[in-house]
Amino acid sequence: THNQRIGRWGEEVAASYLEGLGYVLAAKNIHTPHGEIDVIMRRGEITVFVEVKTRTSSRYGYPEEAITPRKLQHMFDSAMHYAQEHEIDHWQVDAISVEGKPNNGEPTITHFEDVLKLKVQGLRFKVESLEGY
Repeated sequence: THNQRIGRWGEEVAASYLEGLGYVLAAKNIHTPHGEIDVIMRRGEITVFVEVKTRTSSRYGYPEEAITPRKLQHMFDSAMHYAQEHEIDHWQVDAISVEGKPNNGEPTITHFEDVLKLKVQGLRFKVESLEGY
């Protein structure tokens, strides 16, 4: 579908962006019992599970606004499952917002690092950390 194509494009954009920062791609589109992990990268000793949200316009809000508390819980559960299965001790969950369209100039990329620990009450991104984790 159109949304799947845009989503996959956003994941490619996000992975390329992170590779440009020195991250190494480990895997993409990993299915767990708790949901899909879009992109898994490594940076040094840390494995980074990346949730990518892509929008072609801001008509329906910014991409990162789609990361609800329920989505955060799924992100955490998926990452924890994968980390336990692969004996990964040092990991975090990042989110990347991609705004734009394929073949239509440079997309706008916003990187939110370690979103499970983030407590931001900014205008664009409101996430409460998962207390107790």
